[in-house]
Parts: sequence; structure tokens; C-alpha cells
Amino acid sequence: MRLNTQQLTTFFRKQGSPFFRRQSSPLLGIDISSTAVKLIELRRLNTERLRVESYAIEPLPKNAVVEKNIANLEAVSESVRTALKRAQTKVKEGAVAVSSSSAISKTLTLPAHLSNEDMEAQVNLQADQNIPYPLEEVNLDFQVLGTSAHNPEEVDVLLVASRSENVDIRVDALEAAGLKTKIVDVESYALEKAFRLIAPDLPGDEPKTVAVVDIGATMTSLTVFEGERIVYTRDQVFGGRQLTEEIMRCYGLSYEQADTKKCRGGLPDSYETEVLEPFKEAMAQQAARSLQFFFGASQHNNIDHILLAGGCAAIAGAAEVIEEHTAAPTTVANPFGRMAVSSRVQPQSLAEDAPSLMIACGLALRSYG
Repeated sequence: MRLNTQQLTTFFRKQGSPFFRRQSSPLLGIDISSTAVKLIELRRLNTERLRVESYAIEPLPKNAVVEKNIANLEAVSESVRTALKRAQTKVKEGAVAVSSSSAISKTLTLPAHLSNEDMEAQVNLQADQNIPYPLEEVNLDFQVLGTSAHNPEEVDVLLVASRSENVDIRVDALEAAGLKTKIVDVESYALEKAFRLIAPDLPGDEPKTVAVVDIGATMTSLTVFEGERIVYTRDQVFGGRQLTEEIMRCYGLSYEQADTKKCRGGLPDSYETEVLEPFKEAMAQQAARSLQFFFGASQHNNIDHILLAGGCAAIAGAAEVIEEHTAAPTTVANPFGRMAVSSRVQPQSLAEDAPSLMIACGLALRSYG
């Protein structure tokens, strides 16, 4: 099937038959991360404005998701179910994403005159050549990006595929919680949609090279945009869990105690200088190292702006330390800055959680194109 040419996001379908199609009714954006289920519901007020209707973040048991792979389906489903209750939403359909590392993306060049059926046949043929798995074991889809820059009689086509097991287990997790999965996306494309909400408010008028540094519990993801287009992604093992483990080591606490005190307070006065400041330095070094990989793989040698996302973005002063180490203006990501907020949502809590809701927000935006 041929998809909307105006968006760089992908739907997955099962090879040989339609799978997920374009959605027009409201969807819940559900991000299943390594440590939490993050759920958000958006409503369109008019053609220019959205409202955050409800949201919830529900922790996952340790090792329920390992390196973005669901290891305990029952635990994930239970957390989705609890998040639904907390959000008090009536929406029963959702959008979820597979990790970028588990998706294969390739841009194909095909003749522009092909019919929908012929283009699908050509994509399937090239998919068989470019995907290192039997096609019956993958979910894939394609999207026409537009006329090729090299030949006006050709079009660039984005092919994206992921092994069916990655898709199916997420569908099963939502289904067990009482939700119907309408769209399966890729995390990087969901992030791209959320980034578009922030990009107009960044300093300067010209298209910029912006790095989104997402530091979560176990992984740090670097996504670089030129204008509003992704040009580079990289994941590295580093995250807030290392801060929790250092708290455990320093103060003789269990993992659960350390994680609770990290979030709610109650640690000794020495915590700021002995543990937190060194961790912020480590965050900054990780961000700088990730950027060096990007510079080495591209013609760039600087970044116009850094957006800090993920749960660790909420650490006070982290953005300033990263800016000092990278020499790039750094701000904390908030995709909800221009949105209205319903009476069910506490604005202060939403602002604090916003950096960790980028992917969930991008998935919820799939309700509206």
C-alpha cells in the first residue's frame, strides 16, 4: 500500500497483507522504555493547537525490559493497565514503537510512474535483497518521500522493517491491558514528530543542526537533525541506573531504596557533591563523546543546539554542565510548550516529566497525521 508522502514516519504491516493503516481517531501514545511505561493522550482543539488530555508514567519491575526488548510480557502489560487507570482515559486504541536499533531503514530509488501495486512489488523485491531475514519473519512498510534529487523521473522511497517478534510482543502487551494497537512506529520517527513541535522555538531563523541527547535509565541515544530531518542516530549504554547504583554503593542501600531516595529526596547532605555532581560530569562526557562519533562520521564539526531529553534531563543543572563541556547551547526538551493542558493534568508535573515523554508524545501525534 502507498503511504502519505508528507511524513517521514512509518506504519508496519505484515508482509503480504495490510497490517497497520493510517489513523484518524485519537490514539494513546505509549512508550515502553527500560524502566517505565509512559502514556499520553492528546486532543486537537483546532487546526493549530493541541491539548494534553491525560498522561501517566508507571514504573516497570527491574529487568521487565532489557535493552529495549520486552523480557516479561505480563509485567509490562500490568504496568500499561495501571498507567491507563492513572490517566483515567477512555481511549482504547494506542500507538507503540519498536526501538530504532531493532528496525532496518533503507532509502530506495524507484521509477516515479509506477502504480501502487507495481511499487509495492518492487519494494518487496528490494526488501528481499536488503533485509537479512526471511520476509515471512518481518513486518515492513514503505513510504514515498518525494522526487529524487538526482533524477526527476524517480522517487525516493523509505523502506523500514523489523522482525515480527519485536512488533508482536508490543501488540500483545497492549492487548493484554485492554488496548487495541493501531500503529506500530519506530522510536526515532516518533521522536522526529515530537521534535517538530520544539524546532520553531529554537534560536535563529535558518535551518539548524540540532542534537537530541536522550539519557534514559540504561541507554543514551543521540539523534541529530538537520532542519527537521534525522541525519544520524547512535545508542550507547549509559543512563540513570548508574546513578542509582552509585547511591547504593555509597550509602549501603538496596536498589529500590536508592531509586526512591534519588527521586524523592532523603539522601545525606554529601550526596550533591560526592555523587550527583560526578554523575552530571559523566553525563556531559557521554554527550560530548557521542557528538565526537557524529563529527567523525559526517562533515560537521559543531552543533548549533542540544536538546536534553530522557529521565536524566530532569536533574537540576545537567543541561548547564553539558553546555559547558560541548560548547553548544543546551536546553531541556519540552514538546508541550505550545499546548493547552486539561484540568486533569498538573502543569508542573507535566513540565518536569516532559523530557522523558518525547517518544510518547510523538506516538500520540500519529492521531493527527
